[in-house]
Parts: sequence; C-alpha cells; structure tokens
Amino acid sequence: MSDQEPPKTSRFWSPNFPFRPASSRVFYGWFIVVAATIGMIFTIPGQTMGFSVFTDILIDELGLSRLQLSTAYLVGTVLAGFSLPVLGRLFDKIGARRMAVYAATATGLILFYLALSARISRGLAGLLGGVGISPVIISFLVITVGFFLIRASAQGVLALTGRNMIGKWFDYHRGTALAISGVFTGFAFSIAPRVLDALIHRFGYSGAWTFLGILTFAGMGLIGWLFYRDNPEECGLQMDGPEAAGKKRVLHEDAIAHRDFTLAEAIRTLPFWAFILSFAFFSLYGTAITFHIVSLGAEAGIDRTTVISYFLPMAFFSVGTNLFCGWISSKTRLKYLLIAMNMAGFFSVYGMLHLSADWGPVLYIAGNGICGGAFVALAGISTPRFFGRKHIGAISGVGMSTMVIASGMGPFLFSLSTTLTGSFQSALWAALLVPLALVLISTRSDNPQRLFEPVNRPENNPHP
Repeated sequence: MSDQEPPKTSRFWSPNFPFRPASSRVFYGWFIVVAATIGMIFTIPGQTMGFSVFTDILIDELGLSRLQLSTAYLVGTVLAGFSLPVLGRLFDKIGARRMAVYAATATGLILFYLALSARISRGLAGLLGGVGISPVIISFLVITVGFFLIRASAQGVLALTGRNMIGKWFDYHRGTALAISGVFTGFAFSIAPRVLDALIHRFGYSGAWTFLGILTFAGMGLIGWLFYRDNPEECGLQMDGPEAAGKKRVLHEDAIAHRDFTLAEAIRTLPFWAFILSFAFFSLYGTAITFHIVSLGAEAGIDRTTVISYFLPMAFFSVGTNLFCGWISSKTRLKYLLIAMNMAGFFSVYGMLHLSADWGPVLYIAGNGICGGAFVALAGISTPRFFGRKHIGAISGVGMSTMVIASGMGPFLFSLSTTLTGSFQSALWAALLVPLALVLISTRSDNPQRLFEPVNRPENNPHP
C-alpha cells in the first residue's frame, strides 16, 4: 500500500467510492432525491399504516387484547421518540451515508425479530412460567421492545436521514426536491396496506416480515451505501448544482441563511416550537383518525367502504398542496404556509365533527389533504432554512422525537375519549382548539435568521 493510498475502511466510505458523484452529467442532487425517496418508502414497516394490517394477527398470536397491544404500541413509540435527539446528533457526526446503512441494517434485523415475536413470547413463557410471570406480561414486553426498535430505526432514523440529506443538497430548489420526493412517497404509503396484506396472504405474517427484513437489510443497505452522500461539498459540488454558479436569482429574504444555529440556540426561538408543535399536532391527529377511521365513520352512520374511500380524493389535495408549497417556498415567508396548514387542520377537525352532514366529508377531505401536503413540504424545508445545515441532525432529531411521540399518543387519546364518554366527540372538540392556537403563534414565527444577522436586500441576490 502506498503512502497516498487511504486505509481500506476510509476508502469504503469515501464519497468518491465506488464512483465520483461529480462526474455525473446530471446534478447528483437529483440522484440523492431518488435515493432518499426509496429510503422513505423503506420506512413503511415502522409507520402506522405498516402495522395496521398486522394488528388483528398480533392480537391472536400474542394473546393480547386490543387495548394491551395499543398500549404496547404507545409505550414503544414514546420510547423511540425519546431516543431520536441522540440519534440526530449521531447523524451530524457520521453523515447520511453511514446512518442510512446502519439504519437499514438495524431495521432488517428488527423485522426478523418481529417475525419471531410470537415464538419468542411462547419460548420465554415456557422458561419463566415457573416463576409466576404471566404469558400476557411476557408478550406485552416482547412486542413493546419490537415497537420501540422499529419505530426508532425505520420511522425515526431512516426518515430523518433521507429528509435531511435532501435539505443539505438543495437550497433554491429545496422545496421542489422535497415535493417531488413527497409525491412518490405519498403514493407508496397509500398502496402499502394492500401490498402488505398481499404479502401476508402469500407468506403469512411471519414470512411477510421476514421478506421485508431481507429486502431492507440487503436492498436498502446497498442503496444507502452506493448512492447516499451527506452533502455536495464533500463530493466537490455545491448546492443546487453547477447551474447555480455565478447565476443571479431573486431570492426572498426569508430564504437566506446567514449562520448555523446550535440545538441550544434553535430551541430558544419561537419559530422552532411553532413549526414543531404544528407538525406534532398533525402527527397526533392524523394518526388517530387513520387508526380509528372505521369507528369514526360508524359513529357518524357511514359504512366502512365509504369512509375508507375518503383517502383517495384526499391524496389529490395532499399532492397538489405539496407541489405548490415546494414551488412557492423560495418566494415567500414560511410562516404564511404554516398559517395555511393550521387553518386546514382546523377545517379538517370541524369536518370530522360534522361527518354526518353533507358538507362534513368535503371539509375533512380537503382540510386533511391540504394540511398533510403542507406538513410534508414544511417538515423538510423549515429546519435547514431557519437553522442552517451544520447541526441539522440534532435539531431535526428533537423535532422528529416530538412528532413520533405525538403519533403514538393520538390513537390512545382518542380511544380514551370513547372509554370515558362513549364517543370520539370530546377528543375532536379538544383537537379543534389546537390549530386555532397554533395559527396565533404562527403569525409571529418569522425566520430566526433575522434576529442574528442583518438581511441584505439587493435587488437580485446571487444564489449562495
């Protein structure tokens, strides 16, 4: 080995191995968008819709009640949420490429564990039954560990890595890149329950998880190593590609980042909490509605087929809003888009409260679709624009933690409403007040970059 030749470990992770991104005729950032989108699709096993088709099977296999399984899901999700700030800081330290490979490997192994969860529970019950530990407690603990690990690795780390990587590769076109990714991710999420159900019918629930584990371990792990790169600078490139060099564009002053915030600085700003709490509310409310949609429809006198069919037109509103927010984000203040998102959330809840009325489903479908589309766009755009790229993992880790915990609490709180009052109405009326409060906070949520640096206002801002 020559003195100039790097060690094998360094070469393996070199941004120019096994190929040089800078040699591509097309700006490599667009390959990053494709790779990150595939990574987001591989988070489905850790998402709520990824578990929904396994719920009744797990109840039977593990000998748990629906409430016990829901509680295990809540506990596992909350624990996963608390782990994400630490994992976000790890992202800043080791970069997107290693993080994706490690997360894909972990997710694959965890899916193998879930495939064996019933056998593990029965085996432990046989070993520990003699000391008086109930099989129900053992099953509860086994599946809670599984929920915690898959939610942390797939829904948490793999999603955080893909979204942040796109944010590091684009500036002017960041909204467009995230919107394109969101369209394909949204489509994949919408068909996921049917695909997973088909896998269960073909291989059984254990075989389905084993198949997904192999696919994630080998497929996503390889994609992460081959195509993920942490940032354009390490590849000898710059954000947005060579067309940005020396080119002058009119940038809205809100789109100019002057400095990198630390996590401690970010969490002391009002905009951080305005955006994070808005995202957390939609995570809580959206997950709760998805989880209980059939029961919510029955309460309003709407049959299962009809209420489930609401998700198709909702997807059109979501995709349209996502694309619009991606296009307009570089031309306006993000707080206006956040205000619109929270107003849409208000109309979604109001429509759900009046689902039995002719206009109720229309308000719910349009409001939820617009809110969801804005959520997907703003979740990826706001952090790098407001706080820079250097500490994006640590900052977005806290945000992702809040959203993951909220998503776990949503179904539980709505279930609690039916247990205490016999109806979802109490939970919905409480949910109606939250987006209104968030609208008021959003009006004061300007880009915190303005608080630290004077904003230069040339007629044409050269692209950074």
